[in-house]
Amino acid sequence: MPAARHRRVTLKDIAQDAGVSVTTASRALHGATGGARAPSANTAERVRAAAARLGYSRDQLASGLRTRRSRLLGMLVPRLSDYVLATIYEGVEEAARQAGYRTVVANTYDDPDEQRARAEVMLDHRVEGLIIGDASERGDLLDDLERRGVPFVLVSRRTGAHPAVTGDDVTGGRLVAEHLLDRGHVRVAVLAGEPYASTGSDRTRAFLERWSAAGRTVPADRVVHGPFDAAGGRQAMQRVLDTPGPPPTAVFAVNDFAAIGAMGALRDAGLRVGRDVAIVGYNDVSLAAELPIPLSSVATPNLEMGRRGVELLVEILDGERPGSIRLPPQLRVRASSDRSTP
Repeated sequence: MPAARHRRVTLKDIAQDAGVSVTTASRALHGATGGARAPSANTAERVRAAAARLGYSRDQLASGLRTRRSRLLGMLVPRLSDYVLATIYEGVEEAARQAGYRTVVANTYDDPDEQRARAEVMLDHRVEGLIIGDASERGDLLDDLERRGVPFVLVSRRTGAHPAVTGDDVTGGRLVAEHLLDRGHVRVAVLAGEPYASTGSDRTRAFLERWSAAGRTVPADRVVHGPFDAAGGRQAMQRVLDTPGPPPTAVFAVNDFAAIGAMGALRDAGLRVGRDVAIVGYNDVSLAAELPIPLSSVATPNLEMGRRGVELLVEILDGERPGSIRLPPQLRVRASSDRSTP
C-alpha cells in the first residue's frame, strides 16, 4: 500500500505552531532584520524550530528565495489622498516591513485603463504580488491577473470570489438603518456613493433591505449616487432637497466626506443638522468627532485591514488559498443623529 502523501507545510502552519503571526514567521525564516518590530532572537529561534518540527524543508525556503527576489509588494488605490486608503496603506506598509517586504503604491483615479497601466508597470518592476484597493465592477484586470497566476488580494472593496479583506459593509449599513429606525425616522435619503464600488453598493443595499423589513420605503429619487468626497456629497444632497415633498428627517451617507458635504447643503437650505435632519456617515475619519456638530459614523478598522491584507497575500505567495476576511464595524453615535425624529 503506497504511503500517504503529506500536505505541504505552509507559513500559516509554522506561525500557528510557533504562536506568532504569518508576517513574523516569514520575516524570521527569510532572515529579515532591523526595524522596531523585528523578531527577537528567541522568536526567530522558535519559528525555525517550528519549521524544522513540521518539516518545512530548506529546499522549500531556498526555492522561495530564488523565485521571489524582489521582496517588493505593489498597491493600487484610487487616490492616496483619500483618508481611508491612506490609513489602509499605513497598515500595509507596517505589516510588509515586518514580513521583510518593501512596498510601492500608485493612484489609479478609479479609472480601469489607469488601473491596468499601473498594475503592468508594477509587474514590470517585478513586484511579487499586488494589494488592490480600487476593485470595481468595471474592467477585467482582476480576472486577467488570476488567469496569469499573479498573486493579489483586495482591500477595502470586494468583487467576485477574489480574496479580499474588507469591512463588513452589510452589517454596517444595517446598523445605520436600525439606529434611525430606533430614533423614529420615516422619511430618509441615502447618499449611495459610486455604484461600481462594493463599499457603496453593499452599505446601501443592506440599509434599504433593513428599512424595507421594517415596513418602510425609500423613494428611488432619494437614493442618489455620486463621488465619495465632500463635493459629491453636497451635490447628492442638493438633488435630494430638489425632489418634491418635505425634506427627509434623516440621511445616510456611505462615506464621511460625502456626509460632510451634505451637512453644508443642509445648512445652506436653512436646515439644522442634528435637529431638523439627522445624518450618519461611514468610516469614522478622525475629523468626524471634531466637527461643530459631531458626525455619527460607522467605524471600520482600516489600519487592521491593511495589515491583514498583507498577511493574506503572504499566505498566497506561500502557496495557500486563504478565504476572504470581513472585519466587524461599530456604529458611533454622536450629536448629528442622537435625537429622536422631530
